Amino acid sequence: MDLQTMLNYHWEAMIPEFIILGTAVLLTLLDLFWPPYIRRRMLAWIGLIGILLSLLSLLVILPVEVVSILDDSFRLDSFAKAFKLLLLVGAAFVMLLAESYEPKEGMKEQRGEFYYLFLTALLGAMIMTSSGDLITLFIGLELLSISSYILAGIRKHHTASNEAAMKYVISGGISTAITLFGMSYLYGLTGSTNLTAMSMIMKETVDTQFLYLFGLAFFMVLVGLSFKIASAPFHMWAPDVYQGAPIPVTAFLSVVSKTAGFAIILRILLTLYRDVWGDAVGAFSFFESNSIYIAFLAGITMIIGNVVALRQRNLKRLFAYSSIAHAGYLLVAFATLGSQYFLFDTFWFYLLAYLFMNLGAFAVIQVVSGNTEQEETDMLSGLYQRSPWLAVAMGISILSLAGIPGTAGFIAKVSIFLGAFAMDPGFYVLAAIMAGTTVISYIYYFGILVQLFLRTPNIQTKPKVPAGINILLAVCVVMTIIFGLAPNIAFDFLHQQFGDFIDFQ
Repeated sequence: MDLQTMLNYHWEAMIPEFIILGTAVLLTLLDLFWPPYIRRRMLAWIGLIGILLSLLSLLVILPVEVVSILDDSFRLDSFAKAFKLLLLVGAAFVMLLAESYEPKEGMKEQRGEFYYLFLTALLGAMIMTSSGDLITLFIGLELLSISSYILAGIRKHHTASNEAAMKYVISGGISTAITLFGMSYLYGLTGSTNLTAMSMIMKETVDTQFLYLFGLAFFMVLVGLSFKIASAPFHMWAPDVYQGAPIPVTAFLSVVSKTAGFAIILRILLTLYRDVWGDAVGAFSFFESNSIYIAFLAGITMIIGNVVALRQRNLKRLFAYSSIAHAGYLLVAFATLGSQYFLFDTFWFYLLAYLFMNLGAFAVIQVVSGNTEQEETDMLSGLYQRSPWLAVAMGISILSLAGIPGTAGFIAKVSIFLGAFAMDPGFYVLAAIMAGTTVISYIYYFGILVQLFLRTPNIQTKPKVPAGINILLAVCVVMTIIFGLAPNIAFDFLHQQFGDFIDFQ
């Protein structure tokens, strides 16, 4: 490839990624050369400016038609834009959390590393959403994963943090190996790593042996990536990692990393398997023949996540199981893949609602745990009497996570619930499990509300809320309520900016 060809590419499609990359390099150099007496916390604001500039550049190029560069290994289509929007908004909020984070066992010497490693993880997630090739998909996945492993164990002298990092590396390594094994089958059967070229070959294949191997590759890729979204039974790492990691990292894993995980699953499975036959005579599509397995995965994930959460007293572990349960709800939508009832807007709206309600809850947990030096549920007891604003913000986030009407979480759950019924034949059992486990979740979610509003406070100290956290909480609370009362605002924006994702390949 000559220089002229390289210059002719539409590199403007990668401006959001270039800004994040440049900001990460700048933070690395500043952390390296700044004198020790300059506080590294200032780097967080530079990182936040970089994320906001990247978000602004993404908004500018939203009207641009599909751009494909580097032999379709990088695609800027409506799917990539929609998920990058979620990733960048979530990352900006997590950076606000990180700026005000001050753990008991400080990480003063690693504070600079924290910020630029976070940006490299974000860069990996953004690359994943735009990849049109297995190689760039895997590069993005590993950039996100390796940065996340280091972030989970960044408190070098904290035993729980070290344990979290070790478990995360081991489970992540296993999942990567399984994913790679599945990808190697796909490459061996199609002779290409380009997703579009692979799908052209796969949809013309009717040989029974090849279809069997395509199915084998499908399950290996799905199992490997299920570790990333912490769906049962591949979820065992999540509670320990959530508990041991610093709170901003836990928030990042629960929102940004999970969004990226779902994006890569959608990109691979929909591109490759949407038009593959499920049998040799072409009577069924691949997803029609195999949707029962995804439905089983969704059901067991919802049951394990919600039932085990009932016994948790540590808030971060409780939210880990809550995160597993929500992965199960999203997998219900996955079970409708390939049908006319799978709607991108339902999926996107759920992740948007989850972003606001979950980050709002983590912001309160960070403030209160920093004040009480505890992470148990009873640290919230009587919070309304000590800080009404924090208690109300946490209460709204919890109500939304539980799916109570008037909140964004309710609209998100109802959309998925109706999608399960719309199938022919409908997933009635799966919908019933979703309804039943949602009711079970009320027990532990409402237990938190009881602590917030009805218990006597253990301590009388009023938590001090940093300005950045106040901004984060205000946005999360307002958006959770607005999208609960007027969800058409989000859906109209989605349809106007991204159409019906007709350019997805």
